[in-house]
Amino acid sequence: MLQEKNTNALQPNPLDAWHLRVERAQGETSFDVQYGLEHEWLVTNGLGGYAAGSLLGATTRTYHGLLVAALHPPVERTVLITKVDEEITLADGTLYQLGVNEYQHGILNPQGQEYLLRVSLEGDIPCFSYRLSETMTLEKRVWMEYGFNTTYVQYVIRGSINEDSNDADLTLTIYPFCLSRDYHQYTQGSPDWHFLVENQGNRCRIRAYEDAPASQCIAGPRASFTPTGLWYWHVLHRHEAERGLPDTEDVYQPGFFRMPLKPGVRVSLVLSAERELPLEFGSEHHEEAVSHALLRHHRRIRQLLTVADQSTNELYLRDSILARLIVAADQFIVARPDYASMKPGEQNTKIRLSPDRKTVIAGYPWFTDWGRDSMISLPGLLLCTGRYSEARGLLKAFASLTYHGLLPNRFPDHGEAPEYNTADATLWMFHALDRYLAATADWFLLKDLFPKLVEIIDWHLRGTEYGIGVDSSDGLLRAGVPGVQLTWMDAKVDDWVVTPRYGKPVEINALWYRALSLMEIWAVRLSTDASLYSRLRTQVQQHFARRFWYAEGGYLYDVVDVDGVAGCDDASLRPNQLLAASLCHDLLSDEQIEQMLQRVTTHLLTPLGLRSLSPTDLAYRDHFHGDRVQRDGAYHQGTVWLWLIGPYCDVHLRVHHDRTALKRLLEPLVQQLWEACLGTLSEVAEPEPPFRPAGCFAQAWSVAEVLRCWLLVKE
Repeated sequence: MLQEKNTNALQPNPLDAWHLRVERAQGETSFDVQYGLEHEWLVTNGLGGYAAGSLLGATTRTYHGLLVAALHPPVERTVLITKVDEEITLADGTLYQLGVNEYQHGILNPQGQEYLLRVSLEGDIPCFSYRLSETMTLEKRVWMEYGFNTTYVQYVIRGSINEDSNDADLTLTIYPFCLSRDYHQYTQGSPDWHFLVENQGNRCRIRAYEDAPASQCIAGPRASFTPTGLWYWHVLHRHEAERGLPDTEDVYQPGFFRMPLKPGVRVSLVLSAERELPLEFGSEHHEEAVSHALLRHHRRIRQLLTVADQSTNELYLRDSILARLIVAADQFIVARPDYASMKPGEQNTKIRLSPDRKTVIAGYPWFTDWGRDSMISLPGLLLCTGRYSEARGLLKAFASLTYHGLLPNRFPDHGEAPEYNTADATLWMFHALDRYLAATADWFLLKDLFPKLVEIIDWHLRGTEYGIGVDSSDGLLRAGVPGVQLTWMDAKVDDWVVTPRYGKPVEINALWYRALSLMEIWAVRLSTDASLYSRLRTQVQQHFARRFWYAEGGYLYDVVDVDGVAGCDDASLRPNQLLAASLCHDLLSDEQIEQMLQRVTTHLLTPLGLRSLSPTDLAYRDHFHGDRVQRDGAYHQGTVWLWLIGPYCDVHLRVHHDRTALKRLLEPLVQQLWEACLGTLSEVAEPEPPFRPAGCFAQAWSVAEVLRCWLLVKE
């Protein structure tokens, strides 16, 4: 059903060299319904806003929408327009209903899968092709304007009704479906609730109530809008049903647009939450303006690939996988403006898109930006793609947000103060900065940030929030207070911290050692006293292997001094220990690293990444599904994480020096670019065959680490 289209690398449009295509199986009368409802597409706008849906067009998640606007970039994501359905009417009255909606009990109405021929990604733009006859197809493209909460939906007829006619008289009718809610919530309609709809002929302005954010739908001058004001009841969100969440929603249809359609002539609908839009929209220059928007989009994607080429010395036209990963990486890099320093009315596009204030969306559809995810992802997303100025801006921005020596862990959805409950995000910044310096030799940034780095180390020595501090007896970093999750294994259900890891976690101390080693090197470079960092590094080095090596098992303890009890060690076999060898080269002996890698390979390695816990452990969960308690209870208790293939590849290469073997390891993950959500990689996977992708359908550190390792293979 799924294939990659390979074409001549010398053709004018380089994006054509790596299209992805999912198409109806030969001889089938309709697109595979289950496949089309389970697989998804995603486009983003660089602000945290996005558009996403199933391949069939049905909204199978609460989070799906054609216009999910980030009203306070990159947060306050608001679902304004969930989807549009289309109808094509021929001159003789023949009607083609192309939409698909799933209602309670699995009822599909209409059933546009009967006409859907293929879904392809042209660069990062999803294109839906509908077969209307043997000689005529309708193509529909969806993309967003970079830096704006604006979505474009463009249509064009290819061919004609019959071989003898190329000027068929057709009518396109478009039905938008609207909401006005936070993307985590759902809506229950009411017969006496009618949205406020301002009909302006070929455009309309829509609000759910007087003070609600407005959305606009704008068509060309030959289109007309007709109000309806109808509720569609009990739309099913099958993915929310799987997650044990409310799974039905009511959506509002404000009306419909009707416009003539001729073969080869493009017509478009613009959906926007912006207060000000170009005057060309809706005018006689409407289609020209939309076409220019499409050209801007293609130019920007080509520029991203060109910049990446210059930094990697790899022509993306020779490597469609690399090109696909580079474009996937872009979806997570978004603006986080410095609102506190702005004057009223100063939030303009230039500020919103400045490379000085970038952050990383951890995952779509439900995560915002997290400090940990940003720092882990930075090398893959920004350095492997040559986006050095944005990496610089991200590092400076996060460093400026430290509090008591800690980086923010999470930025809430509605712009509240950031949360600092993390023991590792801050330490990951040292590694990210080192990788940035290795790529750019930007020693001015090091000099600029060094006082902040000194302050961070000082806070860790004195002891900072959440019990994070150095044990003077061994130099190791302890972390934890009851009821708080501080490491990346951070699942919590109400008051239940699933994997508390309270004590001295193995990867936290590998990161601590890495930070001290770098501070020693950087202090020398800046002609500053490095003796403190040298002494602390030596102390950690002397105690790390002795404290963490579990000789009986042939691997590292996951946590030592559990709950602050000296000598109480956790022998759970987890992937966290890999960081002691992937980030540090002198904490373990070669023999210890080989033994550890062998145990990890035997117990944790799967085709899609590493399990978070060995299947031999009594706490192992062999499924990641169900309600919140079931899912979070399994989140780090066996569930496979794609990003962990990164440190695994680092250690594997260190031990075996075999890049061919690494490529074989990466191939099943790369294949996921053609599965689940087209063109990107999911957050997690089920821990047992067939290792079904799960969690967020697009995850930053999954893409980042696979991209980084794909380039590692090619060195």
